[in-house]
Amino acid sequence: MNSKTADFSKVPEVTLGFWIVKIAATTLGETAGDTVTMTLLHADKDAQNGGYLIGTALFFSVLVALVIWQIATKRFHPFLYWATIVASTTFGTAMADLADRSLGIGYTGGSSLLLACVLASLGLWYWSEGTISVNTVATPRVEAFYWAAITFSQTLGTALGDWIADTGDLGYQGGALVLLAALTLTAGLYYWSNVSRVLLFWVAFILTRPLGATVGDVLDKPHSDGGLALSRPLASAVLATFILVCLLVLPQRAGRHTAAAE
Repeated sequence: MNSKTADFSKVPEVTLGFWIVKIAATTLGETAGDTVTMTLLHADKDAQNGGYLIGTALFFSVLVALVIWQIATKRFHPFLYWATIVASTTFGTAMADLADRSLGIGYTGGSSLLLACVLASLGLWYWSEGTISVNTVATPRVEAFYWAAITFSQTLGTALGDWIADTGDLGYQGGALVLLAALTLTAGLYYWSNVSRVLLFWVAFILTRPLGATVGDVLDKPHSDGGLALSRPLASAVLATFILVCLLVLPQRAGRHTAAAE
């Protein structure tokens, strides 16, 4: 890595624009994942027809290819980075549905297992590097830890969002409000407390995934389930267009490396 790029990480600077695109990308992951597994492969009608497994394998292949490409690049590329995020969230959608519905683990069991995976990936990252700050994502090894944690958190978000929306009387809209309240609390802690900024980033990153999953369900689920009954492909196209516009309009700068940022 040369001296010009050494001061920057290979992930975006965490700004308001980052969170706007992140929520849109996670929502796209929900609708796009459901488009393939449910609309095209009809796994919603028969969870044992292999639709969730095929979708999971397909999205995993795309994710692996994009992560390898992302790691191979020498600097931050906004479109490549967010394409990889969308790939991780579509994989997370299919994987969570496979575990919850096809394998019969259920929302509670799936969420608990995936939470353990998120904590384990972050723990291994911290044990290896002494930090889990995204400002340190500038080497292949740290990027590998980063994308593992990202993928587990995206999968956890799908299971957690479905668990919140489908358990009790909250519904999809109620679940979205609960998650939005949790994110508001996290933002409040960021601005008005001394809680670790690294910890709050990961809490917010994990919470935005179930929020996106729940918002995606609000868009494409039938009216009887509290949704707007939009076509999954149409919702996905609108979200993809919104993300592209955001990437063109909102600043997309590489984050400062931890040595420079701190």
